[in-house]
Amino acid sequence: MSIESEAWSQLYRQAHAPQERRAIGRATARRILRFARPHRPQLIGFLAFSVASALLAVANPVLAGQVVDGIVGHAAPGSVVMLAAVIGAVAVLDAGLGIVIRWLSARIGEGLILDLRTAVFDHVQRLPVAFFTRTRTGALVSRLNSDVIGAQRAFSTTLSGVVTNAVTLLLTLVVMVRLSWQITLLALILLPLFMFPARRMGSRVAEIQREAAQLNAAMSSQMTERFSAPGATLVKLFGRPRQESTEFALRAGRVRDIGVRTAMLQTIFVTALTLVSALAVALVYGLGGWYALRGQLDAGSVVALSLLLTRLYTPLTALASARVDIMSALVSFERVFEVLDLKPLIQDAPDAKPVPAGPVSVRFDDVRFGYPSADKVSLASLEDVATLDARGGVEVLHGISLHAEPGQMVALVGSSGAGKSTIAQLVSRLYDVDSGGVRLNGVDVRELTGRSIHDTVGLVTQDGHLFHDSIRANLRLARPEATDADMWEALRRARLHELVAALPDGLDTVVGECGYRLSGGERQRLTIARLLLKQPRVVILDEATASLDSTSEAAVQEALAEALEGRTSLVIAHRLSTIRSADQILVLEEGRIVERGTHSRLLSAGGRYTELYRTQFATDDDPEPVAV
Repeated sequence: MSIESEAWSQLYRQAHAPQERRAIGRATARRILRFARPHRPQLIGFLAFSVASALLAVANPVLAGQVVDGIVGHAAPGSVVMLAAVIGAVAVLDAGLGIVIRWLSARIGEGLILDLRTAVFDHVQRLPVAFFTRTRTGALVSRLNSDVIGAQRAFSTTLSGVVTNAVTLLLTLVVMVRLSWQITLLALILLPLFMFPARRMGSRVAEIQREAAQLNAAMSSQMTERFSAPGATLVKLFGRPRQESTEFALRAGRVRDIGVRTAMLQTIFVTALTLVSALAVALVYGLGGWYALRGQLDAGSVVALSLLLTRLYTPLTALASARVDIMSALVSFERVFEVLDLKPLIQDAPDAKPVPAGPVSVRFDDVRFGYPSADKVSLASLEDVATLDARGGVEVLHGISLHAEPGQMVALVGSSGAGKSTIAQLVSRLYDVDSGGVRLNGVDVRELTGRSIHDTVGLVTQDGHLFHDSIRANLRLARPEATDADMWEALRRARLHELVAALPDGLDTVVGECGYRLSGGERQRLTIARLLLKQPRVVILDEATASLDSTSEAAVQEALAEALEGRTSLVIAHRLSTIRSADQILVLEEGRIVERGTHSRLLSAGGRYTELYRTQFATDDDPEPVAV
């Protein structure tokens, strides 16, 4: 690498240096070594070839000097040709080593990226739902991309750079001192003129780069919000396109000004360092030429020293900024380890067993529960806050007891925030209770395997979430081994087969992000088809029809009737007409069951259920129920 190239590289590293300057503990170093252990053979070969490449880098200037001495000394032509052939062979060998080093670097780097990404991805999937409700998705994805790549540079770039540059520097100094200690001393005296501008200019550029990054982030945030359909509609409705354009232009103008300042600082910096190195070469030629004319130094040594000078300044500059590289890599490792250190709240017991076979009963025994605080499930850096909210653990369910026999339907009604969805999440063991117990077929869910619970319990939520993938892929989430015939049967039972059959790509039709290419009713029926394909023994409906119009609701209710047939079910209902035939209705308020019974019994009691019913059907004395 030339001095100019290394100057640009060092400037970049200084500008992008990590802002955190804390010490890296031994525990972090040991964890890094554990990740590197599977790549030990490649690492050893990588370092060995890097050292060999450093030796060849020093050999070239020495050989060039010998060629000059041969020419000046009128040596035999054959010897000069032989030296030239050796120089060519060294070049070929160096090129071959470069290819091998690059291959090993890619193998180590990409292998480490694979290991880290897989470890983080697998770990994140085991984290509780509360983690995802608090975390910024973009920040989490950044850990899997930029931070993982930053961590792998510690092995693929930084480690080899430190070893290669250290060997090159040592050999260069030894050779230069042997050729002329006076010129070597002069080169080292000029070194501060080369190093100090890098430190000062690098910190100034770093400040400007961070300001530019903040402005770019603000512009990106404005564009992301305004370019979405809801954001664009809001801007148009309030007639603010001109004001939005003015605000964006101001930010973009500041970014332009910073870009000009950065370009000029970088150019001045690189020009100054290149000038210093050129002056150093000029001094070498001047002092070396003077020694050569006085017979104290060979002409070839002068040429060799001038060429070795670049081999001296380049590794010195790289080693001076090696701490920045190491800190950047280690900070990236720590940011990855932060995620890996988050402990999953839900884990299988060592002796966990599957849900017992046969129809399943659901039972809550005096269940008390409070959602965990942020400091137990999240990271401040992933929430974009200075400190995590320590509040939490406030009890939201107070002594809940219920029992759904196999094949029964139990309905949960009540005000928003009463705890209905929390009960649904506890059955699926998305959270664990604080006290009491949730039992499937008489066995506490904490004693069952997570896989068997998720195979047993099927949940349909109000939003009916779908992945940006094909209908086939979204259905196969429920049963990966399902055949096309199985899927079409599930779609038929969900009253959706005619629509899918009419689509140009059929099962391979991509539904779009969150399934937005389908209507609300179609999306819900597809999630019901997925539930039917799964064939769970317990079905939980969390207000699955709350946001649908009457026509869509009727179609979805028909599909739900298929889904609930012969299964134990918990139905969280917003429309009370849908649960009139429930075996038992539980009325929740503020985390407590205040009433329970059948529809007719609760109406005759004249309590909270009657109040909810009359409020909902104030204009309809006897609404016709939609059967579930």
